[in-house]
Amino acid sequence: MVARQDLTTDKELKAQLLIIRRGTAFWARKVNELTDDELDGPSLLPGWSRRHVIAHVGYNARAITRLVQWATTGVETPMYSSPAARNEEIAYGATLPARALRHLNDHAAVSLNVEWRDTPEEAWHHEVKTAQGRTVPLTETVWMRTREVWLHAVDLANGARLSDLPSEVLTRLLGDITGYWAATGTDAGLRIQVTDVPELGELGAGAGQEAGLLVRGDLAAVTQWASGRGGHRLQAGCDVENPRWI
Repeated sequence: MVARQDLTTDKELKAQLLIIRRGTAFWARKVNELTDDELDGPSLLPGWSRRHVIAHVGYNARAITRLVQWATTGVETPMYSSPAARNEEIAYGATLPARALRHLNDHAAVSLNVEWRDTPEEAWHHEVKTAQGRTVPLTETVWMRTREVWLHAVDLANGARLSDLPSEVLTRLLGDITGYWAATGTDAGLRIQVTDVPELGELGAGAGQEAGLLVRGDLAAVTQWASGRGGHRLQAGCDVENPRWI
């Protein structure tokens, strides 16, 4: 039997799909390394146990699947009916028996992958709406999910580090964060230097200003700080408070 392939022939999109599949495998490995009892332990996210993180990632896959179905059928199917419904769903998922929670995580990821695989070329350019209300082409959902699985694998607090993420994921993630800060004007005075990716230049609204608040470190360390996961690996700016991000 011949394995089914992605319907898209777009090389860039296929490369992005490869990264998300690698991320999904990495995420699944970190979840599977946890015993059932360890699921009750704290995550790196304030107020959330590992159960909450796993439930969130599982239901996120289902939510993105709804966007894929929206693009392929033309029938509007939002990610969530409301922010409150999303929060209630995660809270409920965190109470599931360990076996059911693991099944949710695995089944939702497989279902999303199948939907992406079977999406016709033209449907990838159809527009859908994110939970934040942004209108984006369906191709954006690949990055939306990529960010979730790689970053939340770290949040499970069982050995994954930001430095485990591919450099292209870290670079785009940092770009998302600093772009959001620039758009909201919350990065006043910040000078951010990424030591191992000098081509990024100096980031932040305070770039080039000697009096700015300097944050310096390698790509993983800076992204860790920028995403709100601690600045202890930075070379400079460990105590600089990062602006809020999503």
